[in-house]
Amino acid sequence: MSRFEAYDGSSFLHFHLVPFILLVLLWPGRAVQCDPSTCGDATKDCKDHNEASSPCGCSAPRRAESQEHGEPLESREVWEDETLAAASKYSAEANQGNYAEMKLVQEGVFTMGTDQPVIPADGEGPARHVYMSSFYMDTHETSNAEFERFIQATSYVTEAEKFGDSFVLESQLSDAVKNDITQAVAAAPWWLPVKGADWRHPEGPDSDIIHRMDHPVIHVSWNDAVAFCTWAGKRLPTEAEWEFACRGGLEDRLFPWGNKEMPHGQHRMNIWQGDFPEVDDGEDGFPGTAPVFSFPSNGYGLHNMVGNVWEWTADWWETRHTSSPSRNPTGPANGKDKVKKGGSFMCHRSYCFRYRCGARSQNTPDSSAGNLGFRCLADLPDSKSKP
Repeated sequence: MSRFEAYDGSSFLHFHLVPFILLVLLWPGRAVQCDPSTCGDATKDCKDHNEASSPCGCSAPRRAESQEHGEPLESREVWEDETLAAASKYSAEANQGNYAEMKLVQEGVFTMGTDQPVIPADGEGPARHVYMSSFYMDTHETSNAEFERFIQATSYVTEAEKFGDSFVLESQLSDAVKNDITQAVAAAPWWLPVKGADWRHPEGPDSDIIHRMDHPVIHVSWNDAVAFCTWAGKRLPTEAEWEFACRGGLEDRLFPWGNKEMPHGQHRMNIWQGDFPEVDDGEDGFPGTAPVFSFPSNGYGLHNMVGNVWEWTADWWETRHTSSPSRNPTGPANGKDKVKKGGSFMCHRSYCFRYRCGARSQNTPDSSAGNLGFRCLADLPDSKSKP
């Protein structure tokens, strides 16, 4: 019998009759959701579907939306207002040299999405022309060093710290940590809820970031990312802004540099090599996360737009899009999940082919995991197109 107790819900869900599967992991104080609805044929395991894996593959399980920290949602909203107010208080100081590590992305028209979606259920299509105003984009994902400065200035407490746990890839954990865990997500048993896992302790309480200050900060929720960007006098990019920046001036290409995953036999991003989820061979130089300036930049001077860690965007999740042209789209007015882009070091073509500019996935705003980070955007000083 497995050491991990998997809650597959088979006693009350008939998987062969429903197109959308909800697998629930019960963990003290709350429920965590994993939605493999993008698997296609619900009668098979997600991993059997070559290009249409569940968001719980290289992506992460989601926290439940109904109760947060055992408090009503109204209490959570008050807490979020307070933390954003604290972040704003220090934004003037943080704003000094605001554009030092940012690149100007000039206005233009690009093709967002694709008419040849790899994972249609994710809403990758249709292709549509989008006009974007100019903006500044962080050249790299927010690093541990940058996030530490934010914490020191504001005394902010991340949601993973408040919840008391976050999700970590099992193969990254020490035996001591794994021995204290008895539950896993049935659809993705490599994701384990680890008590004490947070941005300072990425693999649980016996880990640290002392030698990873130049790596992307992880175990940060969408709310945490918004707080940081507010403090820095910036904001999260919309999905359209993120994808425009990712493409680096190229049209109709899979990756920021073109269509070849390894041009001239060279690695251009940090993704999974080896037997998922047991062994990441690190042939690209990095098992796990990579420093934020790793690999060549794209045409706009931006690093690691795909691979390494998923990046939060400002948009609510929606899978139905119009093919009509638009200008600076901001996504739906509301929703349950937020869009994240870029894939992560846990992605592989045979399992989670989401490390493409046009690919997308989603999580609840309070979710966090060991492969989820962000970068910020800044409007031009005189911009009137701010979402």
